[in-house]
Order: sequence, then C-alpha cells, then structure tokens
Amino acid sequence: MVAHQEATPRKSRADAERNRLRILDIAEGFFAEQGVSGAMQDIARRAGLGPGTLYRHFPTRESLLAALLQARWEELDARRAEIEAEEGDALAALELWLTALGDYVTVFDGLPGPLREALSETTSPLAITCELLVEITGRFLAAAQAAGRARPWVRDRDLVLTVLASEWVSAARLADEGSGDSLRAIAREGWRVPAAPPRSTPAS
Repeated sequence: MVAHQEATPRKSRADAERNRLRILDIAEGFFAEQGVSGAMQDIARRAGLGPGTLYRHFPTRESLLAALLQARWEELDARRAEIEAEEGDALAALELWLTALGDYVTVFDGLPGPLREALSETTSPLAITCELLVEITGRFLAAAQAAGRARPWVRDRDLVLTVLASEWVSAARLADEGSGDSLRAIAREGWRVPAAPPRSTPAS
C-alpha cells in the first residue's frame, strides 16, 4: 500500500513533465508558424491537452515565451563565447554580437514587441532574459568604448532597444526586403565612432 502511494506522486510528476515538454514542442512550431500573438488555446488543442493544463504550466504567454527562449539560450551564449574568443577588434565584436542578438530576438515573428515591453516591466517572465541581454551587450559596448570605437554616451540598454526596434519595424507593412539592413546601418552610424583617416605622408 505504501509503495503504491509513493508511486502515484512519481507518476504524476512524470506526467506533468511530459505535458510540459509537449507544450514547449508544440508552442515552438506554433509560434514559428503563427507568430507570438497566436491564440494560447490553439496551442493546447494541438498538444491534445486542456487549456487548464497549459495554464498550470505557463500562466501567461510571456512565461511560455520565456521558457522557449531559455531553451535557445545555450546557442546564443555559445555564439557570445565564440565572438569573445576569436574577435580581437572591439568594434567588430560588438557588431557581431548585435547581429547574433538580432537573430535571437526574431526567432518568432512579433517577438521583439514583448521583449521591448519586458525591458520596463520587472515582473514580466521575460525580464530576466532582457536583463541578461543588456548585461552582455554592455560588456561588448564597454570594450568598444574603451577602444574609442563607440561613442561614450551610448548605453547598453539603448543598443538592445535599437536592435528590438529595428527588427520590429522590419516586419511593418511599409518595410521591404532592404529595410532591416538599412535601419541597422543607420543605427550603427549613430553609435559608432568613425575610424580615423590615414595620415598623409609629407612630400619629400
């Protein structure tokens, strides 16, 4: 009798974890297809679960997105480590990191919007993700500023916002295929310190 009582909680925990993983798997495909504004009930339906089961694991859309982004964090962090190890030029390293950041925040259509809001909402499940992105961006920015290649008044938080805004605007109706690259180039010219022109050799 005792053994049966012990087995039941274990089975319940195993079922709960299985449901959680299934929700994440279905949600990743659903958001990739529908964007982050897709109905949560449709995710539950596709997973073959009731809405109550979905909301027990992920009470809000933001908590579900946070879990999905956490699953992709190792890939982004590996790219961060690769840039730090292989790129000796501080300006180039910052630009490579911002590119990686742009790829990360556009894994789902519409994702920059919730992330932008989470930057000012400390209670959002996405807030920790945003804090980490700002912190890492700050390290790359500080190195570029120390090398005299990024303007001293630029803030890490503003660079992250610039990436989010550029990616968000790129999906607007007025945007075309070149809008994203153009917006990123405009933003880059705002924070980057131009390289000094080569010194001319005096005529003999």
